[in-house]
Amino acid sequence: MMSFEPLQDSAFDLRARAELALAFDPGQPPEHLFRRTPLLWRRGFQRSLAALLLAATGVGAVFAMRPPALVRDAIEHEYYERTLRGNFMQSRQLLAHLGLGQQQAVPGYPQLMRPCQIDGRLAYHLTTFIEKGGMVTVFAFDQPVALQASNGWWNNMYWQVIDSRQGRPLVLVAQKKNALAVAQGQLGKPGDQAANARSPADS
Repeated sequence: MMSFEPLQDSAFDLRARAELALAFDPGQPPEHLFRRTPLLWRRGFQRSLAALLLAATGVGAVFAMRPPALVRDAIEHEYYERTLRGNFMQSRQLLAHLGLGQQQAVPGYPQLMRPCQIDGRLAYHLTTFIEKGGMVTVFAFDQPVALQASNGWWNNMYWQVIDSRQGRPLVLVAQKKNALAVAQGQLGKPGDQAANARSPADS
């Protein structure tokens, strides 16, 4: 069986290796040997850009779903008075601000009727239980407010802005989406009720 002896480096090989070792510091090749990678092709930059776009999309989605400030304050107000019960105002005064006739009854089974402050504005707070809908809170404002008909979901609550039968905005807040549709049928304009029956409000 044949065996091979490893080749020995010649004097030239040893000298060339020594000169090359002295020419460059270990791990520090000259700059011109590096490949120039465009900024957009660098992995770190791509990851940072993707994270920034994702964050911007998330923030945009939150702001798109965010209700008007007056609605947000109404939702917060409802949260802190959710367990309060009692009638602190006359029903005929509340009916007038809800846009209902004086001969009508307050919708549902009223749990709370009282004047309150929403974002520094005098408002009338009605929390009532409506058959086939559930508990819903309605806010009517003493003075005109700039609110457009809209709806959504915020802070674990469904909300909706409708026009009363007298054309004034009402803010509805409920934990169940169906409660808003039923309340709109009793408080909103007849035309809005028909539209709501054809196409329920989206969250």
